[in-house]
Amino acid sequence: MHFQNEIILIASIFLFFGGLVGFFRLFGKLGLYAWTVICTIAANIEVLILVHAFGMDTTLGNVLFASSFLATDIMSELYGKKHASRCVWLGIAANITFIIISQTWFLYVPAEGDSMASPIRTVFANTPRVMLSSLAAYAICEIYDVWAYHAIWSWTEKKFGNHRALLWLRNNGSTMVSQLINVISFNLLAFAGVFPKDVLIQILIFGYMIFIVTSLADTPFVYLARHLADRHPKLLEK
Repeated sequence: MHFQNEIILIASIFLFFGGLVGFFRLFGKLGLYAWTVICTIAANIEVLILVHAFGMDTTLGNVLFASSFLATDIMSELYGKKHASRCVWLGIAANITFIIISQTWFLYVPAEGDSMASPIRTVFANTPRVMLSSLAAYAICEIYDVWAYHAIWSWTEKKFGNHRALLWLRNNGSTMVSQLINVISFNLLAFAGVFPKDVLIQILIFGYMIFIVTSLADTPFVYLARHLADRHPKLLEK
């Protein structure tokens, strides 16, 4: 189908960001923690797939990973820096745990009638490099993102005397820079020597283009989460 990849990528923005807000509405901050674990692990598997969309080659996982930044921004906005930082460390712990678990699978000797060990090994053969690269990039850019969010928030509150004003600025101002850090550090660590240089450059350019779009697109969802918290104060108690 023509433009199938493009349609799915655009739809995934609304699906993943909407799913995150849905988790928040159902489970409060526990939903944000849970989504962080899900998306950080799933994105590291999805990123192994290379697709062609919008005239360039790119790995998947960008939109799903971007939702982790939305999770920490919502956590920062509604629950504070302490919980946002805990969200980041939970994502790091989930990545480390999954690396260990996935590598223990290869210690077993498959039965003669097994048909899944080989394809699973193929999928997860690159998992340590990809996930360790992702772990390093995730730790650096998410820690920066939480710091930048609250630094911008502190500045705008002092400048304008309004604690709630300019949510869009702290959301986009922190995320766009942290996503640039992420796309460069992760892709160079994970795929240098794996893909040809021209493909890697396309991945870097298109990856950041996607992150710019997702950074702008996630702003209404931050406002939606804050609106839900205003209408349902008990969410902040969960």
